[in-house]
Amino acid sequence: MPDFILHHHDPSPFAEKIRLIFGLKDLHWGSVQIPMIMPKPDLTALTGGYRKTPVVQCDADIYIDSLLIAQEIARRSPNPPLFRGSSRGLTLALSRWSDKAFFEPGAALSMGENPQVPDAVIEDRKNFFNFMDFSKLAESLPAARFQLQAQLAILESALTDRDYLDGDAPGCTDVLGWFPVWMVRNNVPSASELLAPFNSIAAWSERMSASGHGKREDFDASVASERAHASTPGVGGVVGDNPFSLSRGDRVAVFADDYGKDEMEGELLHLDHHTITIRRHDERAGALNLHAPASGFLLRKL
Repeated sequence: MPDFILHHHDPSPFAEKIRLIFGLKDLHWGSVQIPMIMPKPDLTALTGGYRKTPVVQCDADIYIDSLLIAQEIARRSPNPPLFRGSSRGLTLALSRWSDKAFFEPGAALSMGENPQVPDAVIEDRKNFFNFMDFSKLAESLPAARFQLQAQLAILESALTDRDYLDGDAPGCTDVLGWFPVWMVRNNVPSASELLAPFNSIAAWSERMSASGHGKREDFDASVASERAHASTPGVGGVVGDNPFSLSRGDRVAVFADDYGKDEMEGELLHLDHHTITIRRHDERAGALNLHAPASGFLLRKL
């Protein structure tokens, strides 16, 4: 059984970040397909309510949020390096740019232009994507195209004198730039027109695509739950000084601060400026440690 099990669906641009990282590192990984819309009973058994894609499972440790997942993959599999030299801090900061300014106009075009998107997905995203007004989606598409190309121009300027954003080899910064481009190429009918002015991006895209997705092995969700149940989560961690007056062992709820704010409840095991870890229990999956990033997530005492 591979060390990493990715819970995802193939059209997900955020999951493409992790699939590409597996490719850059040539890793063997497990794939569990999850539904694109709720309910997602097998996923929420592991996460306690979190519905976003992707989620990575390492035995009984569950990691949510693509950037935290990337950091955990880099920790467990350090070579080749994913964060290259001084780029680590800058890459962490740039994730907000790629996840919002770059992703959101591409998502609007994917929802508004692509006739292949199922009606059920559109209905689901109406309540999920709070950054998008679906009642005015059609008239917002010209602005989305303009904003997307504004972000593409930033990416193009960064690639004019180098093969990769991270220098002479691809790294996590390239992954952040890649996933919105991948989304547009795969989901937006006018992609060729939108991307046509950007020659450096075109050449870089071919190099990024050539990295592949590593060695994928498909599993049923029941196998992942059984693996979690048979594993023992770690017990380490500290809860440092914090503005919530929380201590280790307190019952808390953890939730995203942007969209998909479903709460995950558990016993607080670890809290610092990087990671929030809670212990939770599920009838099928057993005892689990759920790891969320401090940046972009909030918590409250129950």
